[in-house]
Amino acid sequence: MEQPTSLTNPDPTVAPLFERVTLGGLELRNRLVMAPMTRAFSPGGVPGANVAEYYRKRAEGGVGLIISEGTWIDHPSASNDPNVPVFHGEAALAGWREVCRQVQSAGAKMVPQLWHVGAAAKSEVAEIYEDRGADEAERLGPSGLVKSGVEGGRAMTGAEIEHIIDAYAKAARDALDIGFDGVEIHGAHGYLIDQFFWHETNARTDLYGGDITARTRFAAEVVRRIRANTTPDFPIILRFSQWKMQDYTARAWPTPEELEAFLQPLVEAGVDIFHCSQRRYWEPEFPDSDLNLAGWTRKLSGKPAITVGSVTLDAEMISTLMGGETALPRSLSDLVERVRSEEFDLVAIGRALIINPDWPKIVAAGAATSLNPFSVSALAELN
Repeated sequence: MEQPTSLTNPDPTVAPLFERVTLGGLELRNRLVMAPMTRAFSPGGVPGANVAEYYRKRAEGGVGLIISEGTWIDHPSASNDPNVPVFHGEAALAGWREVCRQVQSAGAKMVPQLWHVGAAAKSEVAEIYEDRGADEAERLGPSGLVKSGVEGGRAMTGAEIEHIIDAYAKAARDALDIGFDGVEIHGAHGYLIDQFFWHETNARTDLYGGDITARTRFAAEVVRRIRANTTPDFPIILRFSQWKMQDYTARAWPTPEELEAFLQPLVEAGVDIFHCSQRRYWEPEFPDSDLNLAGWTRKLSGKPAITVGSVTLDAEMISTLMGGETALPRSLSDLVERVRSEEFDLVAIGRALIINPDWPKIVAAGAATSLNPFSVSALAELN
């Protein structure tokens, strides 16, 4: 599909954002990504026509890649909200097939984000799976901890670990069969995979616990199992973060050396792209360098990186979602310069894209200052 003139001939001040890019098997019309954002408008876990329209609008607005909201893999303990879509079962997969078709017909690529909340799950998970029995709906994590000293469930057995790894691989295979362009694994923000990464929530003494390398073993095995169940060129994206919903100031890898030790086993397992979640993308990750988390990740891993965090907004997510603060448009000049200098490869837009479905067209036309501000009221409907 031919892009509108404003996207193919963008304002020179933002042109680097609109370069075509190929990252392994992923060919994108520009560097702009729709970030995954939980919207909870899929009753019973099935994405309907409203969900397809929501994503199609952002594709028509000009993003190159759409990452879906988090979707539950097929395990009783994965979910904490019956209105968040699942990625298993005939009805849900049919819904996702239509979402994918509409997005791709509008010129964008799309990947689903695969999710398990782990020990951070809400108590409602027992109600969602009440027909399967309370025991199957227990909250599970590497050690049953939400943070250091705070229990949120019980430790997973070896058999449960294998079952959940297989569930990720099955979801990825389904994504390939449906026609998606890859998958993203949610390994951020204090959920299951991140609970394995973080020393405060992983006190295991088996192969899945211990030093930084050992704590990546679960995620690395998920990646390997996905690769074995898909194809060699099927893109695998891993999203990770320093901060956690349990602790916004957490520093899981406080030095470049520790970050490199974390990244290397994941590279060896087969991660193609790292999605590096920050609350504010412009903040440097370590002292004595202006590189952000995505910049350091690209430098240390040698893999492409996606940056995210308050793009074109002057207030970060927590203050707007929980504090009621309105986020006003923020200059793009710093972001564009970082792209020009190849600090990272792709730029993910979150809240600003909810309130501005045609964000790329507005920015390409040199009218970023006219972007709508974001407030939490925008989440009341799926538009």
